[in-house]
Amino acid sequence: MGVYNVHERLLAARKSEVGALIDTLAGDGDELWPHGDWPPMRFDRPLAVGAAGGHGPVRYTVTAHVPATWVRFTFRAPRGFHGFHEYAALAVDEQHTLLRHTLAMNARGPARLTWPLLWGPLHDACLEDSLDRAELAVTGTVARPARRSPYVRLLRALAR
Repeated sequence: MGVYNVHERLLAARKSEVGALIDTLAGDGDELWPHGDWPPMRFDRPLAVGAAGGHGPVRYTVTAHVPATWVRFTFRAPRGFHGFHEYAALAVDEQHTLLRHTLAMNARGPARLTWPLLWGPLHDACLEDSLDRAELAVTGTVARPARRSPYVRLLRALAR
């Protein structure tokens, strides 16, 4: 099963400001990952090609990184996740940047069932929280905060 999932937010900020958020991932001053409400993103070393880690049971390796612009993570787990996810800061004009998260993978074996029932809804909620954090970091406010569906709230309660 092919999965192509994109979350993006147009931010009223320069590309350099938005791109700098990407470079904070998994660091002490991480301003992009919603680590308060979700398992923290952690790596075995600072964000760079070859760093291995992930968040919760989702494991990946940094396979590409252009500082202040783009980072790609290639999945190692859970079983059946074959592909990548990435953040990119894309300049729209001098004062606006599109922050995009893309997940592209083939779900095989058990992931054909667990992605649509479990991982996909949780992924979508986590990414919207991440984009809220980015918007807050560069603008000081969040115009339309993400809201979790009843199903996502149920999944999170069951996970506790």
